[in-house]
Amino acid sequence: MESFDDLADEVAALERRIADAIFDTVRAQLRGDDADSAKEWERELSKVRRSLQKAEHLLRRRSADEEIDG
Repeated sequence: MESFDDLADEVAALERRIADAIFDTVRAQLRGDDADSAKEWERELSKVRRSLQKAEHLLRRRSADEEIDG
């Protein structure tokens, strides 16, 4: 069984990939490549990123709780 820390690490890695995608959409906006579409995509990706950050935090907190109870 995977530990909560392992899952949190995977979520953190995914969050970093989303952050890179956000950067790419911002660059597209600056170049003018369908700026309206890129701006909307940036907003959606930012929501995903915040959700992943919350998930990572919850998993790490759960892992810490298990270590204390452990």
